[in-house]
Amino acid sequence: MYNLLIGFGDGLAFGGRVFEHTDQIVREYVQPAGAVDPSRLVNLPTLVMPETGDSSSQQVARIGRITSLQRTGADYRFTFVENPGFPALSTDRVVSLAQDLQIDTWEFTRTHWAVKDVDLYGVLLGGGAAEQLAPQVFKFPVHLPREKDLVAVMMPFAGFGAVYEAIKEAVERAGLRCHRADDIWENHHIMDDVLSLIWRSRVVVSDLSGKNPNVFYETGIAHTIGRDVVPIAQSLSDVPFDLRSIRTLTYHPNAEGLGELARGLETRLRTLTA
Repeated sequence: MYNLLIGFGDGLAFGGRVFEHTDQIVREYVQPAGAVDPSRLVNLPTLVMPETGDSSSQQVARIGRITSLQRTGADYRFTFVENPGFPALSTDRVVSLAQDLQIDTWEFTRTHWAVKDVDLYGVLLGGGAAEQLAPQVFKFPVHLPREKDLVAVMMPFAGFGAVYEAIKEAVERAGLRCHRADDIWENHHIMDDVLSLIWRSRVVVSDLSGKNPNVFYETGIAHTIGRDVVPIAQSLSDVPFDLRSIRTLTYHPNAEGLGELARGLETRLRTLTA
């Protein structure tokens, strides 16, 4: 199931055009007891695009989700967050997938909000609408949005508790929040949690101390999918030759050194997220 918003801009949808071209069984699901249940629309995959006949709008469709929905008189105010895992699509490309997306041809020229009982990501990926990274060992959770305040921390666990506390202090002072893989348990396989964390993050902090192979592997994944990576290490000798062109924050694992690490990391995070 997905939201289809055609022609609506500035986060405002006209009440009279909401749920046009939506099957009755879907209407009953999103409007139990005759009233819209925002929880059944918020976070659904969402496709937002202009009318194809609107020459004043850039003919580009975006993929993401609705994160908030509020009734204002007869209308609805909403917040749309784009999924960074999908590039913008031309409206022509969406039109070419109309049958699979269950969009009637004349819907493209009418401003409205429909809800379609279709797997949006399945159609787009199956139709080649987005370039896919297709590793053989794991799958990227491309359906998850990027969280602009999330910092992922990749580091050895044993003996690094004080280091993680210094990182958390820097992250929080920069107005962000951080997690490492052992903070979450959403999947059966820990690597799926690691991938989810890296995918959703705005910045990845990688502690290369001790030449931990897991951290190197995870850092490579973060670089591959275009995340900003801040390398840190207790010694530059721990940094592989191929990564030495990237500036690394070095630190000593004592109270004074961890304080300096927190201050330096806070400064770098503020720069990256400004």
